[in-house]
Amino acid sequence: NYLLGVGRADCTGPVAEIPLMGYANPEQVGSGLHMRLYSRAFIVANLDDSRRVVFVSADIGMVSQRLRLEVLEKLKSKYGELYRQDNVILSGTHTHSGPGGYFQYTLFWITSKGLIRPSLNAIVNGIIKSIDIAHQNMKRGRLFINRGNVENSQINRSPFSYLENPASERSRYSCNTDKEMVMLKMVDENGQELGLISWFAVHPVSMNNTNHLVNSDNMGYASYLFEQEKNKGMLPGEGSFVAAFASSNLGDVSPNTKGPFCINTGESCNNPQSTCPVGGAKMCMAMGPGNDMFDSTRIIGQNIYLKARDLYEKASQEVTGPLSSAHQWVNMSDVSVDLNATHTVKTCKPALGHSFAAGTIDGVGAFNFTQGSVDGNPFWDEIRDQLLGEPSNETKACHKPKPILFSTGEMTQPHPWHPDIVDVQIAAIGSLAIVAVPGEFTTMSGRRLREAVKREFDSHGTPRMDVVIAGLCNVYTHYITTYEEYQVQRYEAASTIYGPHTLSAYIQLYRGLARAIATNTVQDLPRGPEPPVFNIGNMTLLPPLTADRVPVNKTFGDVLQEVRQQYRVREVAEVTFVGANPRNSAENATEHNFLTVERYTSTSDSWSVVWNDASWDTRFYWTKGSFGRSNVTIEWHIPCDTEPGVYRIRYFGHYKKKLSNNRAVFIPFEGTSSVFEITTC
Repeated sequence: NYLLGVGRADCTGPVAEIPLMGYANPEQVGSGLHMRLYSRAFIVANLDDSRRVVFVSADIGMVSQRLRLEVLEKLKSKYGELYRQDNVILSGTHTHSGPGGYFQYTLFWITSKGLIRPSLNAIVNGIIKSIDIAHQNMKRGRLFINRGNVENSQINRSPFSYLENPASERSRYSCNTDKEMVMLKMVDENGQELGLISWFAVHPVSMNNTNHLVNSDNMGYASYLFEQEKNKGMLPGEGSFVAAFASSNLGDVSPNTKGPFCINTGESCNNPQSTCPVGGAKMCMAMGPGNDMFDSTRIIGQNIYLKARDLYEKASQEVTGPLSSAHQWVNMSDVSVDLNATHTVKTCKPALGHSFAAGTIDGVGAFNFTQGSVDGNPFWDEIRDQLLGEPSNETKACHKPKPILFSTGEMTQPHPWHPDIVDVQIAAIGSLAIVAVPGEFTTMSGRRLREAVKREFDSHGTPRMDVVIAGLCNVYTHYITTYEEYQVQRYEAASTIYGPHTLSAYIQLYRGLARAIATNTVQDLPRGPEPPVFNIGNMTLLPPLTADRVPVNKTFGDVLQEVRQQYRVREVAEVTFVGANPRNSAENATEHNFLTVERYTSTSDSWSVVWNDASWDTRFYWTKGSFGRSNVTIEWHIPCDTEPGVYRIRYFGHYKKKLSNNRAVFIPFEGTSSVFEITTC
């Protein structure tokens, strides 16, 4: 028995003009909303409330160090020593369609236009609010764990790297991805359902890098389906049941199950360089199972949801036992690893290899880089040397065989480009050990880490631990491949920033945490060097918010293109309004909906909201025009089970108006479509 609390809060942030975080494609800038992003928080305390563990999964690309430090700061001022760096795990789902700009290290500024305060604030506030809700609703309850395989939902996107791992190791596994989902179910003492956390390794990149609508991708859709089922009669984002689908060791795992094809010729490009005969690597893209990216997101998300539902309904193994948590800050650019009694190796200052710029089959890079490059390219090296300086011989030697593109550990202007100080953390809830990792471990890296942690628990008198990896936690350090995968330098290896022995260093560190938990000596662990907080302010290349304007004889919220009078289910109702920049709303409304779909009830002569902007079936598009003008188009993809009747679509926005004294105000407005009728098929 434990005290349990769950909470969910919006962390969407600005849905326009902010680069989306994930594909590192500067062209991929938000211009609307498909599904809202949420932070989901879970608190477990023992009955005498002497110890607590907090797990947060947020619908964001990854947790950045700046984000984590600001959250911890706020928690401290609110709750004192209750929630700390050792017992709070913050994990990102790794959606690639959330707003960026919440990083303090310079590398991440390049594609996300600097540090964007409204974006960072939305995530910080959403995480805090979700923890507040969980904190206020603590009740006695029980935990159950279950595990099972998810089929038809992932492929290994670097199978040639995976094959570099020893045959003896590979032969112990039936697949080159981890198909297993681990699911933690929470109920209160009366059996009332509270929520669940699922961990499963797959990239949320069913939505590709041509998408401009903020959304939570396949994992977010799985959460949506589970919460909609359990919070009956509630709108998306409402209701007390919280379902988190959290990331795991997804480094080399893609949901694009049809595999890589040349988009110009249709032939397979499943080769070590992921390159096409015509057009090179730029043409090699992996396709999901659906007929477009929305459909693929739906299919993969539904697969994951259905497995979780099955595991949830059948979960009978109860989790009991003490709570503990262990955390250290480590300078990852300088860790000595004892490989055996005679052989010691070291990690390196951070650096990215040439293949980093190639991207992956889920999102190709710019220019003409290819994966699997161990030679480098004199042309790009020369440009790099001129612009950013040449890597030192020491760094070059340390990272071999990686040809260095960016020696980020030696780049410090205007601030360091990459972190040196990294969090390592494990939280144990009875027999469940959650290993919080600061990046993307590949399939085999994750297996080695889980095994090492489990062995450490076993050998110190804590057998039968369930070890699960939570990905994208606390600070982002890109990828972690095995030493063998590192040798062939595909994208994941080129992005293993602390060099070939990164995984060995992490295994050594996490074994130390596991040992401390198992032997009850956590208090003796050195804290390690505190991470820096750079004084940045609002350093951004984001266009300033200008005053919004309307066409002649129009006002904000006027309909420019009306709905049809009648639709059948499965059709798309569409309406276009005179709009304003959605960033106005993100910064000036706390609980904001851009749209509602409403149904008319004749008996009470009233309208009731059936869908909002968090709904899967609605899409909100913002189109920027010139001279401060803009349009908003709302689509409702009418689902099959929609009741026939009379409906309307409403739009809510804020426009910026300049006052004479150089101040500005943000004024709310709304628009409503004509009514339309929905008939059955």
